[in-house]
Amino acid sequence: MLREFEAAEPEVRAKAVELVRLLMDFNGEGLERMTEIVAGAGARGDAILGDFARDELVAHLLLLYGLHPEGVEARVRAALDKVRPFLHRHGGDAQLLTVDGGVVRLDLEGSCKGCPSSTATLKQAIEKAIYEAAPDVTEIVADGLVEQTATSGLVQIGR
Repeated sequence: MLREFEAAEPEVRAKAVELVRLLMDFNGEGLERMTEIVAGAGARGDAILGDFARDELVAHLLLLYGLHPEGVEARVRAALDKVRPFLHRHGGDAQLLTVDGGVVRLDLEGSCKGCPSSTATLKQAIEKAIYEAAPDVTEIVADGLVEQTATSGLVQIGR
């Protein structure tokens, strides 16, 4: 709908953008107040916030407004824990080195390190899990990753 307003007269476009901004602000303030109320309920509230964080739709909504109860590093660690059984079945593992400014740096270990199929493993398992858990991640850098045409080194996979 906003694209349609791009062709409208500047006054109409400005009003449409202002309306969207006001709605986003209103929703954000309401969600913030709701999370504060829930957080103030002690252990019961903490459990509810945990449920919010585990619900995909609610978690993404909270991320949109900067209200997610878990930080990006915790969400990346949880995503790696989720795919770790798959990696172990293939004789590999991935360790989180750092999360800095939306960039996740991993070290691939075991049979993942130096393996030409590492790129596919990263794309299919690790990257998918991280981006689902932490859509605010902008890039994943994996040490020990080998592209099909490369022999060794570092590969950056952008979003």
